[in-house]
Amino acid sequence: MCVHGMRRVPALVAVLVAAILAGSAGAPPAGGRVERKPPGPPLHVDPVPAPAPVTRGPGGVPLKDVVLVQGVRENQLTGYGLVVGLAGTGDGTQAKFTIQSLANALQRMGVVVPPAAIRVRNAAAVMVTANLPPFARPGTRIDVNVASIGDAKSLVGGTLLMTPLRGPDGRIYALAQGPVSLGGSFSAGGGGASVQKNHPTTGTIPGGALVERSAGIDLAGRRTFYLELKRPDFQTAYRIEQALDAAFSPGTARALDPGTIQLNVPPVLGDRPVEFLALALDVPVRPDVPARVILNERTGTVVLGGDVRLSRVSITHGNLTISIARRLGVSQPGAFSAGETVVVPEGEVRAEEETGKTLSLEEGSSVSDLVEALNRLGVSPRDMISIFEAIRAAGALHAELVVI
Repeated sequence: MCVHGMRRVPALVAVLVAAILAGSAGAPPAGGRVERKPPGPPLHVDPVPAPAPVTRGPGGVPLKDVVLVQGVRENQLTGYGLVVGLAGTGDGTQAKFTIQSLANALQRMGVVVPPAAIRVRNAAAVMVTANLPPFARPGTRIDVNVASIGDAKSLVGGTLLMTPLRGPDGRIYALAQGPVSLGGSFSAGGGGASVQKNHPTTGTIPGGALVERSAGIDLAGRRTFYLELKRPDFQTAYRIEQALDAAFSPGTARALDPGTIQLNVPPVLGDRPVEFLALALDVPVRPDVPARVILNERTGTVVLGGDVRLSRVSITHGNLTISIARRLGVSQPGAFSAGETVVVPEGEVRAEEETGKTLSLEEGSSVSDLVEALNRLGVSPRDMISIFEAIRAAGALHAELVVI
């Protein structure tokens, strides 16, 4: 073997090893030297940002003040219970249900007493009511109202025994118990006289019920919600649809009818329905206010709602005043006559009619312009109501007239 060939073998092996280590870095440059390239930065994918809250402009109100989320509402609960510890102001013997309920309560505690043997006036039968808030979980405390259904005179100082509160489906959702607060009400009497403040037979127990079963809807995984307008209106429903599509993406909202909006969760917020509803219900909208005039004949109050317009109309109004006066006259008989002097009442009726004042309004005038003009003429509120009714009868008032 040639010595020169043996010397070239280590150099060739070094070049091959360098090429293998370089990998896909490319072919080695001339001279057998391989340069390593520094590794590039790691691949970074920015998360898709959520829609930013929309700034509320002038004239807009939050969507949550206009609509309700379908299924998110309070549920009413009722129950029957006993209030004990009254100072002789409870139900009498005429309330048979109170005596029977007290006997049943004692029997459940191991005390058997015939109902006929119970003669007490320190207990009262009551109805207990409460509102179960949406998304209330077991352990949440809610307020309850207590009202007597017997002939009890007062619930002052009483304590409600444990009362189950049921929903419309008959299931128990909360348990109520605690001292009854009457909020300053009292009743007292003696010696044939009595005094009473407010209603001593109704009271409240703040935080007196513990929720045992939740009744809220499950938001997890929901892709569609429905919004119910508090005041159904075609124009308002259309404006809500446009506002939500502009705030998120086209197709987010769809007006099904004047009172229902279908709300679709965007893919960006698909797994965050709470955040989506928080953003959607804060979107500003401008509800349409119907043209309406409210008249209160008892107080003479006129309330205008919306942009109420009038057609061309002329109004002539004048006041008629009738006064009746009664005077006493003396009838004096002639001299040396057999007559007597008597007092004779005399009546006087006077009618005064003011000159009618004419007011003309051009086409498209608003009711506020009419009210301002009538105030300048010194028209009283009650006369103003008559004028509005006459304008509606003439067909010149383009609004709904409501008289309360």
